[in-house]
Amino acid sequence: MITKMISFRGSLRLLNFAAKRSFATKSNDQYAISQLLQQVEKGSISANEAEKVIRDIGELNESGNAPDETLRSFANLDHRRSSRTGFPEAIFSAGKTPSQIAAILDDMAGNVNEFVQSGSYVETYHKAILATRVDKDLFEQVSKFPLKNGEITYHEMANIISMKASGLDEAETSKGNKAQAAIGKVVVACAGTTDIPVAEEAAITLEAAGCEVDRIYDVGVAGLHRIINALPRLRDEDVDCVIVCAGMDGALPSVVAGLVQVPVVAVPTSIGYGASFGGVSAMLTMLNSCAPGVGVVNIDNGFGGAALAFKCIQK
Repeated sequence: MITKMISFRGSLRLLNFAAKRSFATKSNDQYAISQLLQQVEKGSISANEAEKVIRDIGELNESGNAPDETLRSFANLDHRRSSRTGFPEAIFSAGKTPSQIAAILDDMAGNVNEFVQSGSYVETYHKAILATRVDKDLFEQVSKFPLKNGEITYHEMANIISMKASGLDEAETSKGNKAQAAIGKVVVACAGTTDIPVAEEAAITLEAAGCEVDRIYDVGVAGLHRIINALPRLRDEDVDCVIVCAGMDGALPSVVAGLVQVPVVAVPTSIGYGASFGGVSAMLTMLNSCAPGVGVVNIDNGFGGAALAFKCIQK
C-alpha cells in the first residue's frame, strides 16, 4: 500500500511537471490541467490515462501556437452558421481524434459564452453544441480532456455528445429571463427497434435546437395496426412535421405521408438483409414514394433529417 501511494504521488508530480512544461504560458490550460489532476486524485481516471491526455494536448501545442492558432490548424469553425442558415453547425466525429473533438467542442461553447456575456439574445438553436457519430469508446476518450467552457453529456443510443456552455446557467437563472418556448413539434417515428439509433440522432438534434419531440418507435408496416394506432399522435394539431426512419423495404414513410397533412422527412437506414444493399433499397423506395410531400435524406443521416424538418417548421 505504501509503495502504491508513493508511486501514485510520483505520477502526480510527473504529470504536474509535464503540464507546466506544456502549458507554461497558458493560464486557461493550466486551469484545465489542474482539473485533470483532480480527476486522477479522485480515481476517476488513472495516472497513465492522464499522462496520455497531457501528451496529446502537448502535441497540439508543441509548435508554440496560441490555442486559437492550434485549433485553426485542423478546423475552420463556422460560428455564424446558425445565424446565417437557421441551424447550427455540428461536429461529424468520424475520422477526428479525441483531442480535436474536445478542442472544437470547447471553442464552440466559448463562442456561446461570448454571446451571453455581451448581453445579446441567444436563440435556442444557437446554443446547440453537438458532436455526432461518437461511440462509447470515443466518448470516454473525449471526456478525459478538461473543458473550460462548459459540460458535456453523452447520449449513447444516438451516439451524440451534447455540450452546454457554462454561461447559459447564469443566463437562465438571471432575473426576468423567461424560458424560451419550443420552436415547434416534430414526431420522430421508426419502423423497427434496430432503426432507433438513427431516429435518436434526429430526436436529440431537434431537442438541442429547441423543438418538442414525440417519439413513436417500432411501428413498421409488418404490423400495420401499430402505425394506425399511432394516428392520433401523428395527426395532433400541434405537430408540424414527421420524420420517419426505416430500413428493409423502406415503405413506412409512404404510409405515413398518405395519412398526415404535414411534411414527411424520410430517413433510410442501413438495416436489412443482402439485397437491401446497406440502405440503398430503402432509399430508392422512399424516392419513388407515391405519396406526395416526402423529402428524403441520405442513408442513416438522422442529423440531416432533423435539419430538414427544422427548416420546414421555421415560421
